[in-house]
Amino acid sequence: MRNMPYGIQQPAISGQVAQLEEHLGVALFHRRPFALTPPGEKLFKYIQPFFSGLETLEIEMQGGQAQHIRIGASTIVLRDHLPDVVQQARKKFPQLRIALREGYQAELESQLLREEIDMAVTLIEKRATPGIQSQVLRELPMVLLVPKDSKVTDAEQLWKQDPITEPLICMPAAEVITKNLQSALTKLGVDWFPSIEVSSLDLIQTYVTNGFGIGITVQIPGVAIFPGARVVALPDFPKVAVGALWRGKASPLVQTFVDLLQQRAKSLPKNG
Repeated sequence: MRNMPYGIQQPAISGQVAQLEEHLGVALFHRRPFALTPPGEKLFKYIQPFFSGLETLEIEMQGGQAQHIRIGASTIVLRDHLPDVVQQARKKFPQLRIALREGYQAELESQLLREEIDMAVTLIEKRATPGIQSQVLRELPMVLLVPKDSKVTDAEQLWKQDPITEPLICMPAAEVITKNLQSALTKLGVDWFPSIEVSSLDLIQTYVTNGFGIGITVQIPGVAIFPGARVVALPDFPKVAVGALWRGKASPLVQTFVDLLQQRAKSLPKNG
């Protein structure tokens, strides 16, 4: 069901399955934990060859190339960068259908491994997750985001505090930005732990501009900082890579998006 490219929601599917069970007079699966019953196994084995061949049939009917792709990315990528890439991709794939999913690194990698999306554009680790291919698109400097009226003008002002009194706003602990921050702070002998954890870089800006603390983020070319915030550089911190991720050998459609994203990354200004 997760591979269906159409807008069928889980409740609708559950309703159809319930009707099928009522019609057959047998239970097809156990709900908790999920497991097929013997009749369910028998039905699955009967219909599985048909459904497993749908993707191949779709590709053949579209002239040999798949024209449906599911892409996961951050809000910033989906909003500011992907629209132009999709327009370019449509020139090669006129019948292109696209499903967009918002998420962050760990979430998107899990979706890739579960085959819920075909590719992701996100911050990536230097060491790739087993089973996932990656292509670095751009390296971005890590920066602190402080409220515009903050007295902090240099990161050293924070590192000299014991303890740091300003609240830290950051992504979840598994995200590469947060891991890089904590690794760098450990080398400096500094403790600074999150006060607010958010799921997107946009939300970091929102909470910083509303005076909730200092955020750790990356400086993205072409993306303006909210008026109520300003950037404090972290020149000695490691840069963070933004990349495209996919499973196995890239299909022609996935490769087209990877190539277009590389072109887009190269066309952006050097400094954010």
